[in-house]
Amino acid sequence: MSVMTDTQSIAANTTIANVLSGKSKEFIQEASVVTVSATGSGPGLMITLIIGEEVVIDDQDVGPGNRFPIVPDDVLAQGGAFPGDRVVVRMRNRTAGALTSWVRVDVEPA
Repeated sequence: MSVMTDTQSIAANTTIANVLSGKSKEFIQEASVVTVSATGSGPGLMITLIIGEEVVIDDQDVGPGNRFPIVPDDVLAQGGAFPGDRVVVRMRNRTAGALTSWVRVDVEPA
């Protein structure tokens, strides 16, 4: 199993297109199950998860845990991935102030 993590401060009313850009398993190499966990420093963070061409989560609220995600408590979704699929995790801050996001993505070969 591979794990990718990301922590970022997201400015007010901005979007990070893919927090996994440049990570080792951004592009899946073998059939896998992808699990995404996330928390934020406060309410107002939104998450989108796209695996290949499948939108698994579309602009949904992230819980304000104000800490790194705990598995399984902060798991948001799982999806299947095929070789060559790109995993995109988009984070959007819809508030008037900066928020911090914590994201964990587990990639487990099927």
